[in-house]
Amino acid sequence: QVQLVESGGGLVQPGGSLRLSCAASGDIFSIILMGWYRQAPGKQRELVAHITSSGSTNYADSVQGRFTISRGNAGNTVYLQMNSLKPEDTAVYYCNCNVNRYPWSYWGQGTQVTVSS
Repeated sequence: QVQLVESGGGLVQPGGSLRLSCAASGDIFSIILMGWYRQAPGKQRELVAHITSSGSTNYADSVQGRFTISRGNAGNTVYLQMNSLKPEDTAVYYCNCNVNRYPWSYWGQGTQVTVSS
């Protein structure tokens, strides 16, 4: 099993920045990809960004150029640097990882990001 713990959410003004962190523990050697999803009220959960074990990244069009995903040196931590935040970025942000065995995917508990003046 893998446990994911997020931190770093909060309230920020439009144009501001936040950095989210997600620490994985447990069977971390089974992790092949880590990423961030978000879910705004009344909307479906959507991919924000992900990064593979080899360092390849993928971003949603809505955050491209503003958000940066990265991994810590030990490979069991993933960060999401969010710059130029907009009110539409307001959501609960969830850390996710894909693993190479059942149940194939794990989720964190989520952290609230609110962008408001």
